[in-house]
Amino acid sequence: MSTPFLNLDNAPMKTFWSYTNLPTLRLISQSLFATFCLAVGLQFYRFYLWATLASEQFVQRPPAVEAFLPLGALVSLKRFVLTGEYDTIHPAGFTIFLAALFLGLFVRKGFCGWICPVGLASNLAERTGKKLHILLTPPAWLNLPLLSLKYLLLGTFCWLILWSMPLQDLTAFHSSAYNLIADAKMLHFFLHPKPLAASIMLILIAASFVIKNPWCRYFCPYGALLGLLAFFSPLQVRRDQSLCINCKQCETICPGSIQITARQTIRNAECIGCLECLSVCPQQECLQLSLPAKKKAPPLLLPSLIIGIFLLFWLVARLTGHWQSQIPTELFQLYYQQIQSIGHP
Repeated sequence: MSTPFLNLDNAPMKTFWSYTNLPTLRLISQSLFATFCLAVGLQFYRFYLWATLASEQFVQRPPAVEAFLPLGALVSLKRFVLTGEYDTIHPAGFTIFLAALFLGLFVRKGFCGWICPVGLASNLAERTGKKLHILLTPPAWLNLPLLSLKYLLLGTFCWLILWSMPLQDLTAFHSSAYNLIADAKMLHFFLHPKPLAASIMLILIAASFVIKNPWCRYFCPYGALLGLLAFFSPLQVRRDQSLCINCKQCETICPGSIQITARQTIRNAECIGCLECLSVCPQQECLQLSLPAKKKAPPLLLPSLIIGIFLLFWLVARLTGHWQSQIPTELFQLYYQQIQSIGHP
């Protein structure tokens, strides 16, 4: 005797890890990287206290703190292209920057969607805003101008650094005392923010509960850069029009508010490769991760490549001596103690 409710041959089921738990897997990935960043920040703060004689306990300076120096990494990129010389002062920061660019080019904005700790904070704020029923969607006439802001910021940095700075200025900046203590300057920025900077940060934090990912979508210049690179990514989300029931659950969940049901291929600079749309789609195989020539790819391929490639960059940098700064600890200590008197070159 057959049991109808156990007959799953035609049921639109999705494998446990392939679809349904993609948001959980993403949250785990983001949380692990965010925890690592917090640990790095704490270790660097303790190193800074020792270097400035505020503590007698010595701790090693963590190279990964250089991930928070993206402008210096952009300078290092142009200098590397022109001279072939790897950054010896902040090599870890340059390595992380190269990894993010590589990810953007080949696996979409995977760095934003699965690694960046700001992405995690935005994700949690968005979830809270939904639960409190205060999350709003900016109208189309306002959304487009807001989206352009990060590209204006990116264009400004590219013009100032990639276009205007000659090699002589690049070298002078790279070897300057300001560049050497840039990590300590960043620490000061967060520990002792000026009233204007503190106000802007508080506004952005508050806005994150009301608007989806305002920093990532409207203001982050490096998110804009990765989004432009993602246009060339071989991995895309495709929609089967014949299966779509136009429920728009994918658009509701999308962190970038992309109009997914209006496209067959999601080749959009706002797509962070989170695959949240696949997890909520009620139609089996309506939304699929695909390779060139419309070949289907397992959803887990994307996060596996993102995390694997990122860790590979770290491992290669460690093995080749391009992770640890070549600056002696004593020199960091000397210049940190003069931080108040060292300005931008």
